Amino acid sequence: MKIRHTGGRTRRYALGSTVALVVAGMNAPAVLGFAGDQYHQYVINQPGYKAEYGHWQTLELPTRFRVDAIHATLLRTGKILIVAGSGNDQQAFDAGTFKTLLWDPVKSTYKLIPTPVDMFCGGHTSLPDGRVLVAGGTLRYEQLDGAVKKAAGTMRVRNENPDAPRTFPKGTVFTGPGGRDYASTAPVTVPAATKTVARTADGRTEVTVTAGERQVFVEAVAEGGSYVDQNPTQYRIKGLTGADARNLYGMGGKMTLDKQDFQGIRSAYEFNPDTELYEQVPDMAYARWYPTLTGLGDGKVVTVSGLDDTGQILSGNDNELFDPATRTWSKAPDRYFPTYPSLFLTASGKLFYSGSNAGYGPADKGRTPGLWDLKNNSFQTVDGLRDPDQLETSSSVLLPPAQSQKVMVLGGGGVGESPASTARTGIADLGAAEPRFVPGPDLPAGGTRYLNSVILPDDTVFTTGGSSDYRGKHRSDLLKAQTYHPDSNTFSTAAAPTVGRDYHSEALLLPDGRVVVLGSNPLFADKADTQPAEFEQRIEIYSPAYLYHGQRPEITAAPGRASLGSEITVATPAPDQIATAKLIRPSSVTHATDVEQRSVALDITGRGATGMTLSLPRNPDLLPPGWYMLFATDHNGTPSVARWIQVTD
Repeated sequence: MKIRHTGGRTRRYALGSTVALVVAGMNAPAVLGFAGDQYHQYVINQPGYKAEYGHWQTLELPTRFRVDAIHATLLRTGKILIVAGSGNDQQAFDAGTFKTLLWDPVKSTYKLIPTPVDMFCGGHTSLPDGRVLVAGGTLRYEQLDGAVKKAAGTMRVRNENPDAPRTFPKGTVFTGPGGRDYASTAPVTVPAATKTVARTADGRTEVTVTAGERQVFVEAVAEGGSYVDQNPTQYRIKGLTGADARNLYGMGGKMTLDKQDFQGIRSAYEFNPDTELYEQVPDMAYARWYPTLTGLGDGKVVTVSGLDDTGQILSGNDNELFDPATRTWSKAPDRYFPTYPSLFLTASGKLFYSGSNAGYGPADKGRTPGLWDLKNNSFQTVDGLRDPDQLETSSSVLLPPAQSQKVMVLGGGGVGESPASTARTGIADLGAAEPRFVPGPDLPAGGTRYLNSVILPDDTVFTTGGSSDYRGKHRSDLLKAQTYHPDSNTFSTAAAPTVGRDYHSEALLLPDGRVVVLGSNPLFADKADTQPAEFEQRIEIYSPAYLYHGQRPEITAAPGRASLGSEITVATPAPDQIATAKLIRPSSVTHATDVEQRSVALDITGRGATGMTLSLPRNPDLLPPGWYMLFATDHNGTPSVARWIQVTD
């Protein structure tokens, strides 16, 4: 770890601490704590300290606008879309109280947005026109062992009629041979049967009808163990008669009082930053809870994984593509992933799965990193990562600049509620013919889960927060922050945050170069794990050290739109002072998973008296269409305030 303390500053701080301790000794221990805190506040607010380590400020929103920040996306307007949905609150879910907050960090204004469905633990990504696609969310909260009162399970609803699909509303009753009734917890549309006509060897015509099938979760209409049924059974659908009763029926699996997992929804919406409203788009074919959405070079979005509407993890033959031009969904290549997998678009058009994921899936399936080629559905394994069994709740980032095609994995823990965590980092060079992870420096704070990583305009990566145990158990939140330097492959110390962040936390870069950190959902409030914790609703803003290095460079004018492979001219009062220019894609982050952010370097091809010419790459897989923040940095690494530019193909 690289710590850039100066000897003189260290000696002055030590002397000051001694004086504070002598004074405090007269009224210990209360004055001792007070004096120490006062001196700490004095130190961290000194100009020299800020210039070396940066500075934090804590923001408490007005009570009315406080939400449980589960998802956060930076919009092209500079505002932040903070989605809570039901906010991991069963009572809010039961009441249908779903929240979204739109926050302007520059003007300090807040606006609650009508939220049509529970988007809690859905997936999201920014589209080429600046809208945000939000897909999936919560149909039903989990029920833990011992809390389940009504026997329940998965019902496969079949339709043997080849002429028409059939929709059954929520509450449809399925009756077993013993007269026990089970009601569906969601609507379900069952496709028509398919009819296949074939000619046999002796010239006869054979017609084969294959039933259409969809599954839905059902639960007993009354409590008690008498509804438990361990045997697969055919069920009739209450209210149907005649041909309908013969063609339409249910095939139930086990009906048990076992633990029930969260269940997802099919709903999808686009958030419009102009109207500041959600606009419904067609549903996905499959319900999803904890999915990942990744933008592609052609503007489409690949959607993978999640728990379905029966609480089962999707098998991988249900991946989907969303086309924003037509607002339609289509089939994507088959590939299984655990929930919230980190999938990065590479310059080759392939998707790199770093192995980072969150939450659900067996420990021995879908955990291996690799390159996924959507064109031929091949998967090239990328080995070499230390502690490969501790990738859940890890952080991953496409290192700046994106042209280097290197992805870093940081920290993580064991599968499920494992207390294990690792300080390991690893870096994969995806430009190599046979990519392989090589070790990076260990995290300074030791084993860390739920770490958030943010690309900064000076081509470093700011990492903050996390905990050493599952969901901050045993008061294990880490009040540490550090900056990774890709050029030297080292960490340097940053100013320490004052608010713990673990599960359900996010961090993202603002156009002015600051970093916003939100959320945190620890299980317990005390070290003994006896007191339940509240969701952290305070927001922190970190100002990196580069904001305390004197005058910042300026971009006084820039085009609002640019095409791939083009050159643009931007105005700046001192072109010779500009060392680098880059386009940084805004974050769309949840569960420490942010596959959207990337920093693409621009060539400076000309300088004039009052401006400079910048060249954009031609490759849409390197620079996907969409809105970007254009930053210019000087030779000290100090960035300008960004200008928004829409990159088109």
